[in-house]
Amino acid sequence: MLPLTAELVFVILLPVFWIGASIGSFLNVCISRWPADLSVVSPRSRCPNCARPIAWYENIPLLSWIVLRGKCRGCALPISIQYPAVELIVASGWVASVVVFGTTLEALRVAVFGTILFGIAVTDAKHYLIPDGFTITGLFFVLAMAAVNFFLGESTQFASMWPAVIGACVGAGAITIIGWLAEVAMKREAMGFGDTTLMAVVGAALGPERALLTIIGGAAVGAVFFIVFVAPVVWVRSKRTGVQFAFPDVPFGVFLAPAAMLALLWGDRLIVWYMQRAFPT
Repeated sequence: MLPLTAELVFVILLPVFWIGASIGSFLNVCISRWPADLSVVSPRSRCPNCARPIAWYENIPLLSWIVLRGKCRGCALPISIQYPAVELIVASGWVASVVVFGTTLEALRVAVFGTILFGIAVTDAKHYLIPDGFTITGLFFVLAMAAVNFFLGESTQFASMWPAVIGACVGAGAITIIGWLAEVAMKREAMGFGDTTLMAVVGAALGPERALLTIIGGAAVGAVFFIVFVAPVVWVRSKRTGVQFAFPDVPFGVFLAPAAMLALLWGDRLIVWYMQRAFPT
């Protein structure tokens, strides 16, 4: 971990924060356009309410939203808090990666992987959809970085080349089997193909063991969240409206994405902790 000196903050962390915020701004475009099968390159950014093109000086990450007071200059309708929130979270994640891992390739890998996972989580929460743009980009990036690190030989949290390939197969296969079993039990579609491609990316990044840990962790947190917070609301609503209670669909990517990030950073220690207690010598 880097010591937080004034020189470090101004020379390294502030530029990294700005880069992260800019990437977060582009991530907002991906979150908004990919679910609608729109290009993220053209047309230029515009207000989602009045379709007024946004000038470059109105599109500066974080600052423009503050200066505009969260409203479109054309129609004066509110600009969603999602935009500065995504920019701030991504920027903070990039800074955290550099603070923890230094100015290394590992910091870049963690930052990009975390950004992709965050984009997947937000998009799945909003649209119940995981666009191929995220997963294809993620899979290419993870495998390319594994190949680069094969030649560099640096210490890394990510899976090496061969475990990455096995992990992609295990992650995609395991989540597909679970989805099929859930579909048989519930007699309706339980999991989309996006979850399969997401777990291919996660498996390639983490390897087979931590990919399975991601599924277990994501399923556990997702089940608790929906049983404790969502199901009661749906049940009360069904009683008021007279509609038969039905358990709502689960945007599984919302829970798999953070579980994957936790498994990347602390998965090995968690597996060792569990094995020592489950199989004491």
